[in-house]
Order: sequence, then C-alpha cells, then structure tokens
Amino acid sequence: MKSYGNLYQRLCSYKNLEKAFRKARKGKSSKWYVKEFEKDLAGNLTLLKKELETMAYQPRPLKKFVIRDPKTRVIRKSSFRDRIIHHALVNVIEPIYERIFIFDSYANRMGKGTSAALKRFDIFKRKANRDGKGGKGIGYVFKADIKQFFDSVHHDTLIKIFEKKIRDKKVLWLITIIIKNFDSEEKGMPLGNMTSQFFANVYLNGLDYFVKHVLRMKCYLRYVDDFVIIHKQKEILEKCRHDITEYLKSIQLELHPQKSKIFLLYKGVEFLGFKTFYHYRLLRNRNIKRFKKRISKLKEQYDMNIVSQTQIYNSIQGWMAYAKGGNTFKLRKNLMKEVKNIFDKQLCIKGISK
Repeated sequence: MKSYGNLYQRLCSYKNLEKAFRKARKGKSSKWYVKEFEKDLAGNLTLLKKELETMAYQPRPLKKFVIRDPKTRVIRKSSFRDRIIHHALVNVIEPIYERIFIFDSYANRMGKGTSAALKRFDIFKRKANRDGKGGKGIGYVFKADIKQFFDSVHHDTLIKIFEKKIRDKKVLWLITIIIKNFDSEEKGMPLGNMTSQFFANVYLNGLDYFVKHVLRMKCYLRYVDDFVIIHKQKEILEKCRHDITEYLKSIQLELHPQKSKIFLLYKGVEFLGFKTFYHYRLLRNRNIKRFKKRISKLKEQYDMNIVSQTQIYNSIQGWMAYAKGGNTFKLRKNLMKEVKNIFDKQLCIKGISK
C-alpha cells in the first residue's frame, strides 16, 4: 500500500490556511466570530501558521449543546480557529483517501450526496429484480445502521488506520490531537466537526472493502454509518449480516439491533429521509413535520429581524430541492401554499421551484 510523507509543510502554508479560512467561513460570513477573525485576517492566519510550524497548536475545548430533531443528540462544535485547522488538514489528506474510497460511499464527498445515493439505490433495486421488467420489485434489502457510531469510534484504531497511509509524523500528530480533543480519551468523535465526517469515511473504508471485495456484494452503498445491500436471495443477506457483525467487532463497532433488518424490497425501505418503494419514493412524515417546524421558526426570526429574506428564501429553496428526490410534486405544491399563507405578502417567494 502506497503511503505519503512530506505533507506538513504544505499543510502549514499560508496559501492553504487562507483556502481553509474561506471554506470555514462559507455560509457563516455574518457570524460575529467570523467578522472578528476577519478584522486581522493576515495576522490571525500567520499566528495559526506559526503555532502549527512550531507544533505549539492546541485545539480549544469543544462547545457542547443539545438538539432534539426529533431524537436528542449532543452536538459538540469546535471554535472557528480550530475549524480552519480542520479544513487545512483535510485539504491536504483528502485527495490521498479519495483515491482509495469506493465509488459507492456517498457522504461528504465531491459529486456525491443524498441525491446521488438515492439514484444509485434505484439502479441497485432494479438489478435485484429477477425478471428485469419491474413487477413488484422482487428481491431483498439489508438496511443497516451502526449503533452510536460517532460515540463509538475508537481513537487508537482510527489513528492506526491513518498510519497505514500517512508517514508524515507531524501530520499524524495533528490528526491525533484533533481526535483526542473529546470528552473521552479512548473513543468518540464530535458530531459538529467537519473532520468527523471525513474521519468516518476513513474509519469505515475497511468495511466498504470487506463488503465489496470479500463478501462480493455489488449492490452496496453507504452514507456515513447507514448502509444498504440489495440481493435477490434473503439467505445471502442473512450471511452478510452475520459476517458484517463479526467484522465490525474488529474495529470496536456493532450493528444497531433495531435498525439493522432485512426487508422485502417491494415493501419499501427507509433510507436518507425517504421511504423508497420499487416504483416510487415518498418523504418520511417526520421530515415534513420538521420542515413545517422550520418555517414557523423562520417566521418568528424574520419578525424579530434575526434572519433576512435571502436566508429564508435559501432555506426554503434548499429543502424543496431535497424533497424533489421523491415523488412529491403535490406535497411540495401544498407546502408552498402553506408557506405563502404563513408569510402572507411579506416575502416574494414566487421564484421558488415547486
């Protein structure tokens, strides 16, 4: 396996840090902490550069808060300066791992995402149909979820995985202090960090290879810790579940017992916010409720001058684009009527695509 050294100088370069700053700022340019950092951008980036070069850099404690959306989750966020460092690191090492990631890993990668994953799922479900002509959608799907994945990632195991590709000891030092900046010194990654999303793909890349090349499952795709395998024979998927369970033990993980099941394909599979049947796809009810709740909150924030018309427009447009991933024309039309009634004539939202 090819490994890579002499990366740290590029990571510490002012050019890379400036690029990392722009990525960290994206969508947050109005935040007070971004404006504060930007007041002396050159000075602040130079200071970060010096801290990295002298290996004096230390991440600040994570800010912790709880969200209920609908389940309760603890989110931990890094300070803005630390987020710049995260982007600087990923700028340098992501191209190395993109060469070895499988095609069917869809989270947090350029040109991938939920829409591409759902389209790929459609291709796989047709392959599983015996006669190839549609019908009910004969075949089975193993829909799996890794139990408490982000809280269960074993630090030393993740670092050993990085050591297989990264020979630069200074880069490994930076990776280690980012991983170890958590409540537990042994396991867990913060949900709010972009590095956690990238580290998740690195950690589970071995699982991807195991399923694709050892179990030889062609119709497999993964989105973070959710994955599906589609096959004509239920017995094959039962064996896959057993073998995957054993593999995950080797990296200190386990399947979620309630969320990892084998279904008949024609009964529909809940995946990435939709319930996908053979001939159509519907949004899950809780996602519709979440959108309505978001609109109510945006209305409150707009009345208090907390959000702008542009922010509201972008939020609604983004959700509508996501909802297009299913057979939701009538739903989107009805929801837009509700949005117009809520905002009355305060906003011009005619341009939002249905």
